[in-house]
Amino acid sequence: MKKLLKGSIAAVVFGALAMTSMAVQADVIDDIKKRGVLKVGVKADYKPYGFRDPSGKIVGIEPELAQDVAKKLGVKVEFIPVVSSNRMQFLQQGKVDLMIATMTDKPARRKVVSIVDPNYYSSGTNILAPKKFGFKKWEDLRGKPVCGIQGAFYNKKTGKEFGAKIVAFKGTAEVYAALKAGNCVAFVYDDSSHVAKTKSKEWADYEMPLPTIDDAPWGLAVKLGETKFHEMMSGMIKDWHKSGRILALETKWGVENTPFAKAMNAKYK
Repeated sequence: MKKLLKGSIAAVVFGALAMTSMAVQADVIDDIKKRGVLKVGVKADYKPYGFRDPSGKIVGIEPELAQDVAKKLGVKVEFIPVVSSNRMQFLQQGKVDLMIATMTDKPARRKVVSIVDPNYYSSGTNILAPKKFGFKKWEDLRGKPVCGIQGAFYNKKTGKEFGAKIVAFKGTAEVYAALKAGNCVAFVYDDSSHVAKTKSKEWADYEMPLPTIDDAPWGLAVKLGETKFHEMMSGMIKDWHKSGRILALETKWGVENTPFAKAMNAKYK
């Protein structure tokens, strides 16, 4: 009898948990619609993917993709600024419903948040440095202070494999100030960001001199367990690639069409 009772209790508890999980999954999109607002974590310091215009409004490639999602759901969009060190936590804590914030897709990150397939973008690692230093290879950074962003995966590699002394900051504004002040000789970051920066008159004396390494896809994410929302976003990403939406946004925001975007368009077209 005791065994039967224990088994019955376990079955009831398991069933309740399963029903709760299913309810959470089913209600995520419904909750967004009831609220009338989709909260999206985006970068506010990464031109042209997510940055503030002169009025302070967050604009860029990823905010436009977020607007596409809000339009599909029939709600307004609210942009929540995030940085590399807090973007996954914001999603876990429910501060945002969706995260589209230049995040490289890594296996460890898939254990923390639900990264959606297929990937929507890709970039590699490079440095932004004053032309006067004449850097030619990654080993030239050995023993030198190099600025980085807290939480960025390439900090460890740049320090361990190439001997650079990483000076980590919370956001890019602090990094650019430190770079201008001479507190570091270079900024290790996504090559996509550096390309946009070198086109600016303000950074005419700076370059992206090294061969790009570790080209890796970016993943947008929803909270773990949000199956319904995950599936919806997967379909949207495929549509973005198929329609050429990503390519069009690159062109609009002054980015040369990337090999990844072109390849994905060809694949889904």
